[in-house]
Amino acid sequence: MLGDALSDYLILAAIGFGAQLIDGALGMAFGVISTTALLTFGIAPAQASAIVHTAEIFTTGASAASHIYHRNVDWRIVLRLGIAGVLGAVLGAWILSNVDSSAAKPFLAIYLSLMGVFILFKAWRISPTRDAPAAWTAPVGFAAGFLDASGGGGWGPVATTTLVGSGHAPRTTVGSVNTTEFFVTVAAATTFFVELGAAPWKELIALIVGGVLAAPLGGWMVKRIPARTLMIMVGCLIVGLSIWQIVRWLKWI
Repeated sequence: MLGDALSDYLILAAIGFGAQLIDGALGMAFGVISTTALLTFGIAPAQASAIVHTAEIFTTGASAASHIYHRNVDWRIVLRLGIAGVLGAVLGAWILSNVDSSAAKPFLAIYLSLMGVFILFKAWRISPTRDAPAAWTAPVGFAAGFLDASGGGGWGPVATTTLVGSGHAPRTTVGSVNTTEFFVTVAAATTFFVELGAAPWKELIALIVGGVLAAPLGGWMVKRIPARTLMIMVGCLIVGLSIWQIVRWLKWI
């Protein structure tokens, strides 16, 4: 029994490491991958989201420090995304703690798959990048924060995908989205704590250890990956995750 439990925690730590490595480089996937892993361990959706968001306080803090150090952050994007994202995260965490919001998942997956295809198309025809955040950056932040907290993942997929697809530079988008995620995560985790109490500490520590070890590598990777390559990687990842989510949903209906 002890050996099985230890292996489960080691697996979770490895998942946290891999998820954060992908998240730091592509601006998405820690929440989706980690939440999915916790659900396979039989943890309830609201509790899984609470564990992931609490772990992300540490992983996103380390990731933000890495991106700031490597100068991947546009603070104008952080400001516009952050305020709206925090509000969306608080609302989403409260709803998930009190209401079943799983019905929205297939619609989010369809949206993300379309955005992934659009990014792949844009990768072959890269247009001049925006010099300033788009006017609708704040609404994107609110939607991303809400979906992330209520669905156990979605901040990076929605925010990074939409901003890169609209012409924002992939490097600064990934860095800015990862940095902003720290504030959004603190808001969501605090709401979950108020509504559900403290998250299970063993699973939490496993994700934190794996994620924090990988976080410093993300800022270094995104600084050196060419824009077109980064866009292709983001597009492929989003399309793959979205199709997988749609298939999972279809199996349940």
